[in-house]
Amino acid sequence: MAIPAWFTEDRFGMFIHWGLYALPARHEWVKNRERITDDDYDRYFRHFEPDLFDPRAWARSAKRAGMTYMVLTTKHHDGFCLWDSKLTDYTSVNTPIGKDLVAEFVEAVRAEGLRVGFYHSLIDWHHPDFVIDGLHPRRDDPPEEIERLNEGRDMARYRAYLHGQVEELLTGYGTIDYLFYDFSYKDDDHHDVWNGKGKEEWGSEELLALTRRLQPEIIVNDRLAIPGDLVTPEQYQPDRPMEVDGRPVVWEACQTLNGSWGYDRDNLQVKPVDLLVRMLVDGVSKNGNMLLNVGPTGRGDFDATALATLEGIGAWMSRHRRSIHGAGPSPHRAPVDTRYTQRGNRLYLHLFAWPFGHVHLPELAGKVEYAQFLHDASEITYREIDPSVKAQNTGLGGQPPGTLTLTLPVVRPDVAVPVVELFLRQDG
Repeated sequence: MAIPAWFTEDRFGMFIHWGLYALPARHEWVKNRERITDDDYDRYFRHFEPDLFDPRAWARSAKRAGMTYMVLTTKHHDGFCLWDSKLTDYTSVNTPIGKDLVAEFVEAVRAEGLRVGFYHSLIDWHHPDFVIDGLHPRRDDPPEEIERLNEGRDMARYRAYLHGQVEELLTGYGTIDYLFYDFSYKDDDHHDVWNGKGKEEWGSEELLALTRRLQPEIIVNDRLAIPGDLVTPEQYQPDRPMEVDGRPVVWEACQTLNGSWGYDRDNLQVKPVDLLVRMLVDGVSKNGNMLLNVGPTGRGDFDATALATLEGIGAWMSRHRRSIHGAGPSPHRAPVDTRYTQRGNRLYLHLFAWPFGHVHLPELAGKVEYAQFLHDASEITYREIDPSVKAQNTGLGGQPPGTLTLTLPVVRPDVAVPVVELFLRQDG
């Protein structure tokens, strides 16, 4: 399927990882990491009461940050469902909050004019037919206990449950723009996971066909162990535009504020705003998107650090969004410590490091009609220096033929990443 144009136009979305794991506040894989049994994990189910849950506030924060789509974890690996599933009682409706939280999320996101996406885990550590494997919280039980627990479990029944829940999500909430499946682990990258699961266990071909039949315009990621519409690098920045079998592909880097997807109270490794902005710019310069995650607290709101970070990104985006939205890679070669994005005849020079006095742009001499800072539209002067001119005292020496030299102020603009907007000559 040709990916809808909005995705590569919009470039920037919000991921929301939220569920029972917000209560222990020790990472969304806490059940796995601490080998917690179902009985012990049930205390979070009995006390899940997010009384500050306000999805309109979430959506407004995303919109102010310059994000145009939001992706919510409908179910994570622990199996807990945020909607009123008819296939299990393990849902938010049966907790103290007593609500279909997906329904409220969808309504709020659409009310703010944003697109709706769902994340859905293929894994389910709670389901009685999900066969225990090397990623399961019970993986370190004695072998005879694992054998006993797996006796009678049937992945065919689980597969029917998985497909049935996807059908609920894709028929009960109107148009869904994006579905992020997560994840398969039966391949060379996961060879050490016993009882690993992949396309056969999930019924991936049938699941993808069901997804497309129910939502023909939906975008689907690549984690069903069969090709999807885009690839999803996680927690790293690709060093070049991404390819599959030598061909360029649509891609989206999913990133966190602090290394954890779910709310993690004591994780202080928070990425600063300027780093996150550089990551966003870097991705767009390589024809990619960024899906930036926030993990709401157990009471359902964004913590102060997340709010401050989103506000900081929003302050930058409010003045620089046209270098991101509708922009993509440029054929021009950017100088060291910079990134180019381009939108039509407008070329955006993002300055990751602030130079003293000048920045030299290869092969742009004679191709620029006008230059200005994007944040305040103040003019940037430029010139082409004859390559034969020698540097002397305060005189700048010549540059390679075709180089355009911009003159910048000594004091760096007070923005997360300064951007120069270059208007290219239409005849150039």
